[in-house]
Amino acid sequence: MGQFSREILDTSNALFRRAAPQQAGIFAGLNPSSYNVNDPFVLWVIQSILILGVTQILSLLFGRIRQPRVIAEVIGGVILGPTVMGRIPNFTNRIFPANSLHLLSLTSTLGIVFFLFIVGIEVDISLAKRNAKASAAISISGLVIPLGLGAALAVPIYHNFVDSNVSYGYFLLFVAVAVGITAFPVLCRILIECRLLDTTVGILTLSAGIGNDVTGWILLALTVALVNASSGLTALYVLLTGIGYTVFLLFPVKWAFRWLAQKTGSLKTGEPTAFMMTATLILVLVSSFFTDIIGIHPIFGGFLTGLIIPKDNGFAISVVEKSEDFICLLLLPQYFTLSGLRTNLGLLNNGITWGYTILICVVAFFAKFIPCSIAARVFGFSYRESGAVGVLMACKGLVELIVLNVGYQAKILDQRVFSMFVLHALVLTFITTPLTELIYPPRHRVHGHVPLEGDNTPGSTATADEIIRSKFAVVLDGIDQLPPAMTVTQLLKPLSTSARLSMVERSSIDKHSQSEKSANPCSHNGRTVFVDAIRLVELTERTSAVLKSQAVDTLIRNDPVLSVFRTFGRLNHLSMSAYLSVISHDSFSTYVTDHVRERGSQMVVIPWSQVSHEAAETSYAGQAQNPFDILFSKPTGKDEAACLLVRSQFVRRVFASSPSDVALVIDRGLSTDSGFTIYPHIFLPFFGGPDDRLALSFVIQLCMHEAISATVVWMHQQESDGRDSLASVGDKLVSSSTSEGPVFPNTVYSQQGTQVRIQSDTADNVLWDRVTSLNPSFSAEVQVAMTRISFRRETAARPLHRVLELAGREASQTSKPLLVVVGRSRRMAVESHKRELHRIISDRNASLPSEISMTFGDVASAFFVAGSGVSLIVTQATLL
Repeated sequence: MGQFSREILDTSNALFRRAAPQQAGIFAGLNPSSYNVNDPFVLWVIQSILILGVTQILSLLFGRIRQPRVIAEVIGGVILGPTVMGRIPNFTNRIFPANSLHLLSLTSTLGIVFFLFIVGIEVDISLAKRNAKASAAISISGLVIPLGLGAALAVPIYHNFVDSNVSYGYFLLFVAVAVGITAFPVLCRILIECRLLDTTVGILTLSAGIGNDVTGWILLALTVALVNASSGLTALYVLLTGIGYTVFLLFPVKWAFRWLAQKTGSLKTGEPTAFMMTATLILVLVSSFFTDIIGIHPIFGGFLTGLIIPKDNGFAISVVEKSEDFICLLLLPQYFTLSGLRTNLGLLNNGITWGYTILICVVAFFAKFIPCSIAARVFGFSYRESGAVGVLMACKGLVELIVLNVGYQAKILDQRVFSMFVLHALVLTFITTPLTELIYPPRHRVHGHVPLEGDNTPGSTATADEIIRSKFAVVLDGIDQLPPAMTVTQLLKPLSTSARLSMVERSSIDKHSQSEKSANPCSHNGRTVFVDAIRLVELTERTSAVLKSQAVDTLIRNDPVLSVFRTFGRLNHLSMSAYLSVISHDSFSTYVTDHVRERGSQMVVIPWSQVSHEAAETSYAGQAQNPFDILFSKPTGKDEAACLLVRSQFVRRVFASSPSDVALVIDRGLSTDSGFTIYPHIFLPFFGGPDDRLALSFVIQLCMHEAISATVVWMHQQESDGRDSLASVGDKLVSSSTSEGPVFPNTVYSQQGTQVRIQSDTADNVLWDRVTSLNPSFSAEVQVAMTRISFRRETAARPLHRVLELAGREASQTSKPLLVVVGRSRRMAVESHKRELHRIISDRNASLPSEISMTFGDVASAFFVAGSGVSLIVTQATLL
């Protein structure tokens, strides 16, 4: 009978023998930490909580250095085991007594069975079709050579450390499998963490890893079958039965399962019903039970069941989402903690033991690294790419630990040899990420993006006017970003040719200019807006997130956010491409920056719609509410405030690193306005500087739509108010930026001299003169757009106060929603408004977190402090 079956019977007997307690628990003096055979649950809970607590703390620490979670789980077991805390008197006897481990072993076995079921779901055989020849060569060379070297390594280890009662042949075969296998699940997570999953290296390594992994599992099943068999004939029966069951499961059972999923509607919706989840759980248990009773470890039954789960329409992802938290957070850590409890590094107490441990690490690494790297190089990959493939294929991780535990339970390994191999697995897993980053840094990587509608955006597009932009990248990292994204895209949508001609006919442009532009109709009638929708999905520690990252080709077509935005683009005849990436939140800004650089986008549009439920209800009632109120005065909005600060940091990273212009769209009711039009009246307070010049050109582009009008006011400050000198302003800005540190840069320029200021002032005056005089160098449609804009100058002692007053007047005089466009002016600002902003804050008895002013700039911050309900667009120009 198999191990899994024995554990079930032992636990059942213990529970059925359980008598009614004679004492009333802790009130009668019962010690919960004392193991009671008739009531093992209490100590099991203590053990589980201790394991969860240590694992979570260590995973947070190791996660900071980008190490997989399995490292924390095993090291947590080492700490709880005889190596560290076991040296505390009576700790092991009280918390982990030997006679209490059968229940912990049962639950951990359940965890590893269901985890291998999830691993089976992760395996996508279709990946092997990508670079099939190269991946096959790498997989074969990365398995055959390590198997041979592993067998050779086993010879001296057997003679020096292993009892002669252990079969020599079984030990050689087992060590060969331990050295030759690749940790496919951990490999997936490392590729995602290093942002390599969509690179040629990532695709090639996954393809090779699948073949290596499946072959390794087959060899391990063979090894276990041989060990458990009492004779050669029994081993043959075990192997034939296992092969027959595998064929039975992969064909008729798989077809029946798919048919059942279709009949219940689960496959169509991608969401398994309760009946389908019940059938799935029963199938996993029955499969693991069968493989266990025939003499193969129960994990193979779970793994085989995972292979038959259909991946259509996200069905497999939904199955994993419904089960992974309980399995991966509670049961699985118990399995790897048991590995740590069995590990006693104190047994590595002499030079020869440490020498062989180091030898195991060296042989296991180079047995994979050298042949896999050479195979990749033969197929034309660069030295760096080949080196990265070799390092990644040498990763061990949790699969190696599963193999070692199987060997330990089969008594092939004693505690000393087991500890040596566990240490080697930790070392090789630990060095995988830093070595990969060192050999294959981001600047050498080749990414392969997957467009939704085809790559129809040109590399570079010449526009009729230098102030008109045609290539936009819209960032979508949540469904709440869709309304402002669609609103802004709708405003940027060019009019039809007939509409543009009617605009020209009604305009007051002189006839000579009209005839000159009409001679070249492509200069204004051929304008097309290209939109790249960048969908960002946060990668978490959940396996379902890993499955999503592997299924980008499918997910990009089924993602609800992209589906809505794609439908919107089609209805509005927009030229659109969509891109999706499942990455960590810290990598969002890097992905956006890389995408913009590669695609040549002229402007990054970041929608921001952070309206709480209370604010949404107020907006529905027709009263716009400031979504940042929770930052100023509401003590109940701490969670929402934290979310806003996290997004603010993401926006600041984009501001700091974007190679193109950036427009931050802050929706405070524009997309949910109760009126009949989304076309707003725009108000732009122009103070000067590159960001404000970008804001002015963007307003002109928006006003090319006949339904949009604007008011632009060039604000001047009276000298008598004591304007700060440029030097002092620069000092303040530089000091505020340096205090932030390199993680969340303030994106301000260093102190600028008089010459830079004169150049900026000259550029302001030139642009103002051109747009207010209907310069004939502009195209006809741009000149028509300028006729819808009211230009004027204002001088005020307190310009921010005057801007707020003018904005309120504009809102009261128009029936359209008001949209305020401002320059961020965090960089090369002509003048500082910090002093006046502090006055506004003081006058209103409000507060303004530094994170907000650093993100949006002083002018936009004034609108937040004032509590106005207008939506804003904050622009920042790139410096070439």
